[in-house]
Amino acid sequence: MTGTRSARQKRQRGEVERLPSGALRVKVYAGVDPLSGRRHYLRETVPAGPKAEDEAEKVRIRLVNEVNERRNPRTSATVNQLMDRYLELLDVDTTTRQRYEGVIRTHVRPLIGKLPLSRLDAETFDSFYKTLRTCRAHCGGRKFVEHQTQGEHNCTEKCRPHQCKPLSLGTIRKIHWCLSGAFKDALRWKWITINPLDQADAPKGPTPDPKPPTPAEAAAIINEAFKDLRWGMFVWLAMTTGARRGELCALLWDRIDLDNAVLWIRGSIAQDGPRTWEKDTKTHQQRRIALDAETVGLLRAYRQCCDAEAALVGTTLAKTGRVFSPSVDHSTWLKPSTVSQRYRRMCEKLGWDMHLHQLRHYSATELISSGVDVRTVAGRLGHGGGGATTLRVYSAWVAEADQRAAGKFTGRMPQAPIAIDASGNPNSTLEPEATNPYQKIAADLRGAIMAGVLRVGDPLPPVAELANRYHVSVGTAYRAIAELKASGLITVRRGKRAVVTQTQDLADAAIIELPR
Repeated sequence: MTGTRSARQKRQRGEVERLPSGALRVKVYAGVDPLSGRRHYLRETVPAGPKAEDEAEKVRIRLVNEVNERRNPRTSATVNQLMDRYLELLDVDTTTRQRYEGVIRTHVRPLIGKLPLSRLDAETFDSFYKTLRTCRAHCGGRKFVEHQTQGEHNCTEKCRPHQCKPLSLGTIRKIHWCLSGAFKDALRWKWITINPLDQADAPKGPTPDPKPPTPAEAAAIINEAFKDLRWGMFVWLAMTTGARRGELCALLWDRIDLDNAVLWIRGSIAQDGPRTWEKDTKTHQQRRIALDAETVGLLRAYRQCCDAEAALVGTTLAKTGRVFSPSVDHSTWLKPSTVSQRYRRMCEKLGWDMHLHQLRHYSATELISSGVDVRTVAGRLGHGGGGATTLRVYSAWVAEADQRAAGKFTGRMPQAPIAIDASGNPNSTLEPEATNPYQKIAADLRGAIMAGVLRVGDPLPPVAELANRYHVSVGTAYRAIAELKASGLITVRRGKRAVVTQTQDLADAAIIELPR
């Protein structure tokens, strides 16, 4: 009887086992593992030595007290198992889930994924964040070559020795929030009794450093973008409304009320590699943005061009068609990554390293500089903080403050290089680039007309003379004459030399300038 009681007491209150190395291993029963359903034990090893038995007894008493006070880990699960369960129950949108899965797969699992939850403490996480701040490849100081191509290949200059680059503060902060959510769940599920992450120093977040284009840079960007009307309108709306790229890609024609100068943002296009889909806005809120007169005029002209292009192929634009689309009937949306890449390439051509999101910074900066209150700016940009509660609950601020915000842009935006003629057709005011020989001939003749060297009624040089002077064929010279004829500067009659009929100033007078 006594022996049975001693055995039960020994099993319940812990036991000490001597290992072949002479060390002592203490094991204390701590209940049933809620994850595996098996018996869960607390184990700790005491190194061999003359006082090993006394130390083992102290460890046994400490572990028993932890069990009695319910301060012990309830499971032998690892960080990987916790992450699996956390992602399984996580209720977020697709893009957020993909970001979480990416940082967990790339940084959490390789570094601390195999560690049991019971072995985690503040030092573990401080060391983990230190590794991320040192090198995003977790090199640990070892030297290796970074190959551009995976598998067997002949190395090129792109295969270079590894150089440590720290992970961005924003990404480290994102990793911290993933771990924080997972360990809060583990505490709630009673997998752990103490959250070790609370004892670690939370990583610092990135310092906001918006770098919007200057007014001069904005003017250059607009001029370059409007060489293609579709692209120019996309950049113009991004600059005036501050909308995100995905929101502009998702914009529908029936969500633009040009009569009332209002644009509605109700959705966004998300992308993961080649796959795209439509979803809610980032803050899951709809918003109404007032438009200035110049933007309304540009949108009317742009819509007219889109209708004309669709009519050429025997189709029409659907009422729910996308405002910006790669298809002529506007039935499909643009890919957000395509938009960002095109903007970056355009800025590189201008000699700048810029990204599309900086146009949101430009919009906010110009509005605030114009004296618009921050709450209105937050509402126009769809920020979740600052004006989020006001935007969600009240709508009175939209009628007055938002109208003033739209009007402020009239004097702050650079002039769009587009003019609308009497028929409502948009015309570029940019001087065409003379990339071909006939364009150079036309540009020289147009300059002579503008400078008054060639006046109304004066004949142009013979085509043969132009061909000989510019060392081109007669057909190329004829193309230059045809271009001037199309612009209304000259008239051409069979068998006679072309004659100047109006100056460039008279031709410009036929264009109706956009309201300023």
